[in-house]
Amino acid sequence: MSVSIIDITDLSKFYGKARGIEHVNLEIGEGEIFGFIGPNGAGKSTTIRILLNLIFPTGGSARIMGMDVIRETKKIKRQVGYVPSDASAYTSMDVNEFLNYCMRFYGVQNNAHRLAELSELFELDLKRKIAELSMGNRKKVSIVQSLLHNPKLLILDEPTTGLDPLMQANFFELLRSENQKGMTIFFSSHILGEIQMLCKRVAIIKEGKIIQLEDIETLRKKQLKKVYIEFGDQVSKGNFSIPGIESVITGSGTLLSFMYSGDINELVGLLAGRKIANLMIEEPSLEEIFMHYYK
Repeated sequence: MSVSIIDITDLSKFYGKARGIEHVNLEIGEGEIFGFIGPNGAGKSTTIRILLNLIFPTGGSARIMGMDVIRETKKIKRQVGYVPSDASAYTSMDVNEFLNYCMRFYGVQNNAHRLAELSELFELDLKRKIAELSMGNRKKVSIVQSLLHNPKLLILDEPTTGLDPLMQANFFELLRSENQKGMTIFFSSHILGEIQMLCKRVAIIKEGKIIQLEDIETLRKKQLKKVYIEFGDQVSKGNFSIPGIESVITGSGTLLSFMYSGDINELVGLLAGRKIANLMIEEPSLEEIFMHYYK
């Protein structure tokens, strides 16, 4: 792996007795677009807020670009862009005032061209008051402000919420372009299609713990298969047991479908004594693999 931009070691966060995340370990290399996926409440935002020093961990450590996220947070924030899931800004300002304020905050000067370029891409009206903007337009403002200082690392937490399909397409194309220039992107989402479209590696988080860390293509090519069987007689999942069957999807009447992690030859051999009307074996979609790990 290339130089680590994010290095998380045994990171935990508890809110009293409630679990946020528990013993999370991640290493993200320079130049990656890394996916971080799980449903709401799985621990994605908690992990990100610790990285940004918005909350303190209960245990473990995290480093960004070799710097400790607690002790060296000021240095880190100069080189990090962040798009939160709930985009907000100073509502008393107009868009232009807010974005120029952000540039001054980051010490960015003479970057009017960058502001104009990004505002045009996202069709932002710079004269509009932020208080008047829809959720989608506030999200656009958040995306633009996260990129004005040309960060080395961009952290995205559910960044497409509120964006229409055209703006999403523009946003993804922008991310690919920035990544090609060297930007590392940490993309957190509960939408698997977004992760699949952009990322080469993904971590799946469930109930505060990383349950799978894998290359997207490797995850696709796992031995796991989706099997459909139409029997010539009645069948139920309760009376059909073969080693390697996981995550039965349907099982009633003459139809049975399931995820299978065993040897296909063994499966065919075991089915030889049954009356089979139809048999289909295919690669599961990435979404089906994801749901398999969550069940």
